[in-house]
Amino acid sequence: MALMDFIKKQFIDVIQWTEEGDGTLAWRFPMAGMEIQNGGQLVVRESQMAVFVNEGKIADVFGPGTYKLTTQTLPVLTYLKNWDKLFESPFKSDVYYFSTRQQIDQKWGTPQPITIRDKDFGAVRIRAFGNYAFRVTDPKLFHTEISGTREEYTVSELEGQLRGLVLQNISNAIASSGIPFLDLATNLMEFAKALRTQLDPEMAKLGLKLESMTVQSVSLPEELQKILDQKIGMGMVGNDMGKFMQYQTAQAIPKFAEGGGGSGIAGDAMGLGAGVALGQVLAQNLQAGLQGNPQAAAQAAAAQAAATLKPDDILATLEKLGDLKAKGILSEDEFAAKKAELLKKLV
Repeated sequence: MALMDFIKKQFIDVIQWTEEGDGTLAWRFPMAGMEIQNGGQLVVRESQMAVFVNEGKIADVFGPGTYKLTTQTLPVLTYLKNWDKLFESPFKSDVYYFSTRQQIDQKWGTPQPITIRDKDFGAVRIRAFGNYAFRVTDPKLFHTEISGTREEYTVSELEGQLRGLVLQNISNAIASSGIPFLDLATNLMEFAKALRTQLDPEMAKLGLKLESMTVQSVSLPEELQKILDQKIGMGMVGNDMGKFMQYQTAQAIPKFAEGGGGSGIAGDAMGLGAGVALGQVLAQNLQAGLQGNPQAAAQAAAAQAAATLKPDDILATLEKLGDLKAKGILSEDEFAAKKAELLKKLV
């Protein structure tokens, strides 16, 4: 290779980066021999920052603007200062560009339900999803902690780590917000604000800033949603046993009309298939309720249900009550009272 061709190849006049496509966070400028011409230009556009790395150490960070590069302003020696070393400079330099614009519409979600503590329901498993936006604000820290000496580092390589941070902090965010689960659906902005507060310091450790966070939906798994719907229905009638029996009757009649006779007072409330006797209980409850005597309706239901109970039915009921206690539907005291009542029927 001719001497002039060699020199021309080694010297770079202008260093710049024009992003192509979306998703690039860090990009290393390609330099033959890693040498920069004395007096060359560095162009850093808006939404970019540039980092000079000399002999493996970060030498300087440049924001948007055009800079004239000289040996007085940069810790870099070019071949012009090293004729005596036959063009073999001991100084090696890299220039890394970082995109500082917002990376928007980054999605997060719970692939599996996560367990949180709730003051109304105890332990609750929920699903949630939303999106967020972030940007690189500390390229020096991002370079040393994340992107390193890679020729290119993209959003797709980082999204798994960031999604994990979101999921890791959901429980703490709900706890710190003080919002009960039943109110989360109408306070998604407050939930998102609490989640962002939890995530800000974690993102800063990576040289990133969380620009926005949204929570688009919070929901229960289907089986727990059904239990919650039933508990809400029970809450609507309060402690009035007569109204509760009427509520149960109203819930059971459509199921029997569809041929699902294993539901209703004995089925839904106690887990028993009482057959024809259950139809009699429903009729007595409905009649007593319509006559304005809810106490008689409750007593009639209890008496009829007790008359149809068998030892196997009682044991099955105890197992189902245990499941309800484990899910937080029944308290320890409620379970103990029901257990004692059913065990008496075995004697």
